[in-house]
Amino acid sequence: MRRLLGDILVPRATTVALWAWVVFNLALVAWVGLQSLKESGQVWLSPFALPATVEWGNYSAAWKAAGFSAAALNSTVLTLVGSLLIVALSAPAAYVLARSDRRAAGRFTGYFAMGLSIPVQTIVIPIIVIKLSVSTFMIDWVTGWWDNRITLLVFQVVLSLPFAVFVLTGYMRSLPHEIEEAAELDGAGPLRAFVQVVLPVAKPGVMTVLILNVIGLWNETLLALLITPTPEERTLPAALLSLYGSMQYSSDWGALFAGIVILVYPMIVLYLWLGRRIVEGMTAGIGK
Repeated sequence: MRRLLGDILVPRATTVALWAWVVFNLALVAWVGLQSLKESGQVWLSPFALPATVEWGNYSAAWKAAGFSAAALNSTVLTLVGSLLIVALSAPAAYVLARSDRRAAGRFTGYFAMGLSIPVQTIVIPIIVIKLSVSTFMIDWVTGWWDNRITLLVFQVVLSLPFAVFVLTGYMRSLPHEIEEAAELDGAGPLRAFVQVVLPVAKPGVMTVLILNVIGLWNETLLALLITPTPEERTLPAALLSLYGSMQYSSDWGALFAGIVILVYPMIVLYLWLGRRIVEGMTAGIGK
């Protein structure tokens, strides 16, 4: 009976529950897409029916009402620059931690893992204080001006580093030492061996961290709301919240759903395209 329960019933029940969860999420994504093509009245009266007429104008209405042009540019620049900076800083740090035999390396890896357990919500007040102090210092003493998007970029990179270093450290440990020994025999120094030999071999893990950070930074909302208050500095998630605040009074629900599609669908497409690579990078080195 115990074997029947542990070997057959529990695995099958888990599989059914996972597939049900997948189907529910796919249906939800498709439902949001359909609502974005309906008139606002049909969204309420026939929420599960196909669009009576395809309202492509919802997308242009959402784009103009929320100021998505500037928000999309801000999100794109911050996401790309932030993700590249995270990889550029975390890859060499993870390599050193993975290859070092010193006790301090293990402690530092543990500190980075501890960083994963700190929610951003618990450090909201320090973030605001630092943001105001940096802005005042730069304006009064250094440059005479300051852009809050720079502060947002710095916080996004710093708060994403613990995850990136922790994942890449595990991946670097899974790489064989023989590749560096072969590079040394060819006369390569540590820096050249890392750049020309280790990084190409570690490309799956690095790409995984890069993609996950692209998705994370693209969807990041709380920091954007705290640090970039003006419409010109907003990112797409903050602009979408602003759109929701205006659309709930005008009852233009079709445009609101179009705004959700503009924000969410690009990341879903990216994940569907590179999902297998993400899983491979996350699981590599898990037993090291």
